[in-house]
Amino acid sequence: MRTKILTLLFFSALLAACSSGVKLDEVPVEDRSSTSPRANVQSQPIVSAAQTSVSSLISEKTNNGMGPAGVEHVVFFDYDSFVVRADARPVIENHARFLQVNKQRKANLEGHTDERGGREYNLALGQKRAEAVRQALALLGVSDAQLEAVSYGKEKPSAQGSAESDLAKNRRVEIRY
Repeated sequence: MRTKILTLLFFSALLAACSSGVKLDEVPVEDRSSTSPRANVQSQPIVSAAQTSVSSLISEKTNNGMGPAGVEHVVFFDYDSFVVRADARPVIENHARFLQVNKQRKANLEGHTDERGGREYNLALGQKRAEAVRQALALLGVSDAQLEAVSYGKEKPSAQGSAESDLAKNRRVEIRY
């Protein structure tokens, strides 16, 4: 009986030591469409006409059917976080416009992490990152049927190495069509 109690205490302590302070059950994306600051942001152009035309953003033919031409396909995240950063807003808004015009197109949102952390934790974090981008796109009017969120965790790094610049490149969601 004493052995069972000690074993139970040991496994309880082990589980407590493996837990993280990061909550992976809430995706922190806000719908600000009804507030006046959001309205002001929407009226400002995301991409200038000199950089790309609207037709090249929404036409499949300009980029061999790979999504909006001239638009980044990667959203980066901070360490141990699945909060969509402000610098990702133009990328997400451009993809949302493309998907709204091309209702037949579907996007895979592939969540990735850096090499730190366990396999299961990184798979969960990658999924939460993909879901955060999915929710941001949905708030901008993209149909849920057009989006699929998956996680690769730390299994498919973009950059090799353990320098902070390499790790930062691996904390991402790739938007693939």
